[in-house]
Amino acid sequence: MENLSKVPFHLGIIMDGNRRWARQHGLQAFLGHQNGYETIKKIAEACLDRGIKVLTVYTFSTENNNRPPEEVSFLFDLLRRAVTEEAEELEKLKVKVQFLGRLSELPEDLQKGLQGLMARTKDNTKGVLNVALNYGGQFEIIDAVKKMMADGKTPAEITPELFQNYLYDPAMPPLDLIIRTSGEQRLSGFFIWEATYAELYFSPKLWPDFTSEDLDLALADYAARDRRFGGNSQTAR
Repeated sequence: MENLSKVPFHLGIIMDGNRRWARQHGLQAFLGHQNGYETIKKIAEACLDRGIKVLTVYTFSTENNNRPPEEVSFLFDLLRRAVTEEAEELEKLKVKVQFLGRLSELPEDLQKGLQGLMARTKDNTKGVLNVALNYGGQFEIIDAVKKMMADGKTPAEITPELFQNYLYDPAMPPLDLIIRTSGEQRLSGFFIWEATYAELYFSPKLWPDFTSEDLDLALADYAARDRRFGGNSQTAR
């Protein structure tokens, strides 16, 4: 295992490459998502083992709604399965689960399942798993502004601290490290506000091929960095 003397408190992962993985193996895109789902479970547990307290994964963006209807339907079925099958394991691991995004636009039965899992795990304290679902960073900011306007906030009242209170999860700590797989080097709207000082790491691996060893490489790279936060020296959390 690589040097993991300093791990991020909050790790974000943009899980990219499921469909390309499927094409490379001569399979339908659905099977890429299926294998990607299995990878999420392995990596989430590896993060917990390494002392990472908060893991946020980009599961489904608002733009993903533009994919073929049968693919979107399959992804939602995977989520229904996860909500049903993983609840007991999440309880055992003492992990709190949150789904963040425009959840009200999802199928009603799926919304109920998500809300049920969040309620069931809300008091767990060993770790937090945030699942970005029907999420877009620009939409999160727009939704926050709309809520502030509805509350009658004036320009003079608006500060970064106030704005934070109107985000999907006001208590979410800032992202320390963001990993993106598949060799792509962009954020694609992943928690724009929360990623202000996040370190970025880009892995060439397609998400279904990403392993705990690949995670350790990213964490070792992060541990070797000097985070300045706009100042002259590293700031401890």
